[in-house]
Amino acid sequence: MAIIGNIIKGFIEARDTLSSESNPTEEQQKVLQELLEKAKDTRFGEHYGFDVILASENIQKTFAENVPYFDYNKISNEWWTHTLNGEADITWPGSPDFFALSSGTTGKKSKRIPVTEDMISSIKRAGIKQVYALSNFDMPGDFFEKEIMMLGSSTDLRERKGHKEGEISGISASNIPFWFKKYYKPGEEIAKIDDWDERVLTIAKEAKNWDIGALSGIPSWMELMLKKVIEHHNVDHIHEVWPNLQVYTSGGVAFDPYEKSFNALLGKPIQIIDTYLASEGFMAFQSRPDTNAMKLITDNGIYFEFVPFKPEYINPDGSLVANAPSLTLEEVEEDEDYVLIISTVSGAWRYVIGDTISFTDVERAEIKITGRTKFFLNTVGSQLSVNKLNDAVKHLEEELDIKIPEYTLCAKRFDDGFYHSWYLGSDQSLDSSKTAEILDTYLKQANKNYKVARSKALEGVKVAFVPQNVFAEWSGANKKKGGQVKMERVMGEEKFREWEAFVAQELQS
Repeated sequence: MAIIGNIIKGFIEARDTLSSESNPTEEQQKVLQELLEKAKDTRFGEHYGFDVILASENIQKTFAENVPYFDYNKISNEWWTHTLNGEADITWPGSPDFFALSSGTTGKKSKRIPVTEDMISSIKRAGIKQVYALSNFDMPGDFFEKEIMMLGSSTDLRERKGHKEGEISGISASNIPFWFKKYYKPGEEIAKIDDWDERVLTIAKEAKNWDIGALSGIPSWMELMLKKVIEHHNVDHIHEVWPNLQVYTSGGVAFDPYEKSFNALLGKPIQIIDTYLASEGFMAFQSRPDTNAMKLITDNGIYFEFVPFKPEYINPDGSLVANAPSLTLEEVEEDEDYVLIISTVSGAWRYVIGDTISFTDVERAEIKITGRTKFFLNTVGSQLSVNKLNDAVKHLEEELDIKIPEYTLCAKRFDDGFYHSWYLGSDQSLDSSKTAEILDTYLKQANKNYKVARSKALEGVKVAFVPQNVFAEWSGANKKKGGQVKMERVMGEEKFREWEAFVAQELQS
C-alpha cells in the first residue's frame, strides 16, 4: 500500500478543498500594483513615471497609455544591456543572478533574459500550484511516490560577468527544492551533461533503474528521448520500461501535432497536462481534466495584456505597431486570437513574448496557445495562424493514417507565382500531389481568407516528405538540441532557402 503517497494525496486534496475561489480580474489588478510599487525607484520606473501611474484613478489604463510595447530587441538595447553589464536597479530592483538563454524559434543568436530571485520564487510557486491542481485529476496514491523525468536543457550553467546563464529549464532544475530531489530524474549528474545525444543515451542506459510516474518537457525532444529508451532496451513501447508512467506534462508548444506520434510510443493511455513555461516565466497550466486549455496564473508576479491579433496591428517582423490597442483580462472575449503581452517580476515591461493565445473560458482565465506572431502566414492575404496549420496537419494524419509530428512551410515564389511549400516530417512517405490536394482542400474549407487568396495570387500547395530526424538535426545545426528549442513552423524565403539546402544535404548523406 502506498502509505506516503496517500498521505501526500490527502494533503493535496485537503489543501485544494480549503482554498478559496479566485477572482482573476482582481488578482491581476493587484499584481500590476505590486509590480509598479516594487519597481518605482528603478531607472525604468522613474523614466516612465510609475509614481504617477500608481496615483491615477485607473492604474491599468494609465500604465498602458504611458509605457510603450517592448519586444526583446527594444528592451534589451535600451535597458537590459545595462543589467548585463552589472548595473543594478535598471528594470527591477537589484541585479539578477541568472540570465535565461533563449534562441526560441528564430535566429542563431541567443537572447539573454533576466531571471531574478523573485522570478525563481514565482516559478516554484507555480509548480506547487500545479501539484495542488492534481487533486482534480483523481490520481492514485502510489503516483505521488513515483519519480519524475524532467527533460530540459543542461543544468551545467555558465558563469558570465558575475551571473550564471542557461536555458530556463536548466535554471529551474538547478534550483529545485531539496525535498524534490529524491523524485527528480535524470538526477543532477546526468542533467549537467551538455551534449544532448550523450545525455539521452545516458538516460536510456539508466532508464530501467528508475520508477518513472511522470514526464515533463517539450514534445519533440521528449519523443526522441522515449524512442532512444525504447530502442536501447529493444522493447515495443515505453511502458515496458516504465510500467507506472501515468502523466506527461507537456509545455512550450501546442501538443496537438504530436499527439498521434506520441501515443504510438505508449503501451496504455496516460494523462496529458499542458503547461506554459517560457524563458520569461511560468504563465499557465492545465488545472482540470475536462479540458486541454490552460489556466493563466493571475496572482503570481506576471501581469497580462492582450492585443487583438489582426494584420493591421502586426509589423512584418512580428512586432506590434506602436498604437495597437491592448485589452485587460476583463475586456477579452472567447475564441479570439490575441498577442500576449506580459510585465513581470524579472523586469520585463509590456513585453511582446511572441506567442498568440485565445480564451476558451474567460471567467476561468483559461487559454490555448494558438501560434507565434512571426509564424503568421499572411503572404498574398492567406492569413493562416499556427493553430490553423496544426489543424490542417491533424486532418492529414486522419485522412492518410500517418504520423506528422513536425512540419514547416513557406509562401515561396516559383516561376508561375506563389505557392505554400510544405515540408512534412514523417518516416512514411506518401503521394505528394495527393497530400497537397488534401491540404489545399481542407484549408479552403476551414479558412475564408485562404480561399480568397487561392482565387487570386496564391497558386496552390506543394508538399515534400522528409524523415522526422531531419528536423531535429536542423535544430541541432542552427541552435542546440533539446531544452526549450522549438521548430519554426513558418519561414521567410531566405531562411527557407537555408532549410532546403540543409534538407538536400541531409538526404544525400
